[in-house]
Amino acid sequence: MRVPFNRVAPRTAVDSARSTLAALTVSVGTAGLAAAAARPGLLALVDQHAAAVRDSLDGDRRPLTAAALAGYAEGVRAAAVEHGWSPPNGPVDWSEPEWPLTRLVAVCALARALTSDR
Repeated sequence: MRVPFNRVAPRTAVDSARSTLAALTVSVGTAGLAAAAARPGLLALVDQHAAAVRDSLDGDRRPLTAAALAGYAEGVRAAAVEHGWSPPNGPVDWSEPEWPLTRLVAVCALARALTSDR
C-alpha cells in the first residue's frame, strides 16, 4: 500500500523538530534548567530569554510549535557558531553563561512547556 507523500511529510517534520529539541535538551537543556532551578538570578535570565524567544516567534498571537522552536534553536546555534561560539564541551559556569547558551536553554524551557501542555 502506498501512502501519499502529503500525509507522511507533516509527521516527519514534527518528528524531526521533536528530535532536534530532544537533542538540545540533552546537550544543554537539562543541566541549564537544573542550574536555573537552583539559581534565582539564572532562572530570571532564562525567563527573560524565553519571553524574547516567544516574542520573536509571535507566540502571543499564535501557539508555539515544536517546529518553530526547533527552527529558532537551529538558527541561534548556526549564527553563534558562525560568529565563533562553540557549544560547551565540558562543565559550564552557570554563574555567567554565554548569551547563545542561555538562549538555547530558554528554548528548552519553552519546549518543556509545550510537552507539559499536551
